Amino acid sequence: MGIINTILELRNPKKPELEPLKVSALADTGSVYLCIPSHIAVQLELETVTEKEVTLADGTSKLVPYAGPVEIRFKNRIGFAGALVMGDQVLLGAIPMEDMDLVLVPKTRTVDVNPDSPNVARGVCKRNS
Repeated sequence: MGIINTILELRNPKKPELEPLKVSALADTGSVYLCIPSHIAVQLELETVTEKEVTLADGTSKLVPYAGPVEIRFKNRIGFAGALVMGDQVLLGAIPMEDMDLVLVPKTRTVDVNPDSPNVARGVCKRNS
């Protein structure tokens, strides 16, 4: 499919007086989490809540800070997530993409809202009987 980048707006919902950040993000369905570089966490004044052990692409593991919450905006969608503080670019993983009902469009190498639910994000919830 190739590399797909998009523009997101990130905010700290606990500090609405802070300016939101418009960032370029790599959309990666092979990753689960939202990942942000440390300078983004500093600018948003995010609180580190804990650490998570992550396995990197080369098979090695390391502990990284887990911070948040982060408000993510894309077009008419809003989501909230914790973020792994690591790397040198924003990475939008599968969980926040699913939460906001976003899809990857291979032909145009873009991220977009789900065309089956263009106005409101849709998700699947099962009720226990």
